[in-house]
Amino acid sequence: SNYPALILLHGRGANEDDLLGLAEYLDDRLLIVSARAPFPFAQGGGFTWYEIEEMGKPEQKMFGESYRKLTQFIDEVTKGYPIDPSKIILCGFSMGSVMSYAIALTRPEVVAGVAANSGYIPEGADLKIQWNELERKPFFIAHGVYDPVIPVSFARRAKDLLEPHKAAVTYREYDMGHQITEESLNDMMQWLTQHI
Repeated sequence: SNYPALILLHGRGANEDDLLGLAEYLDDRLLIVSARAPFPFAQGGGFTWYEIEEMGKPEQKMFGESYRKLTQFIDEVTKGYPIDPSKIILCGFSMGSVMSYAIALTRPEVVAGVAANSGYIPEGADLKIQWNELERKPFFIAHGVYDPVIPVSFARRAKDLLEPHKAAVTYREYDMGHQITEESLNDMMQWLTQHI
């Protein structure tokens, strides 16, 4: 039988092991796959999806390369594992959330939902966003009000962009910084269980 899949996308300076610690808390029915960003992160090790030109704006060439590789990765995972292609959920943290939004908003037909932790929609990137295809598409947005890395205004902006297109947005702010806490993880777990 085919399983619902959760694809984990880590933040800058981490690797594919970073979010795998969440796996033990998540719904047993999920087949969980964790991706590694393509570029080594020079400042401090780990990997990155792109360099940052300014807040909320990825460097275009690296971002485009990561976007292509991630698209290919999702297609290969879908073909290579016993996955239900109608139930692929992307779960990102920080820069991984940015990549999750990028895929879901340009290829909504391949993504069943997005859990975006401490991220933003990359409006500055050269993406052909399919705004008209987002009706009832589930998005879980979690962000810390004290986030010093990506201000909470970016999460509010994502919500404001998605809601007019009738996406099914679950929006939560937490008393936290740039992180996933027990509280935000619990809410995400419940959301995941509802959508698989």
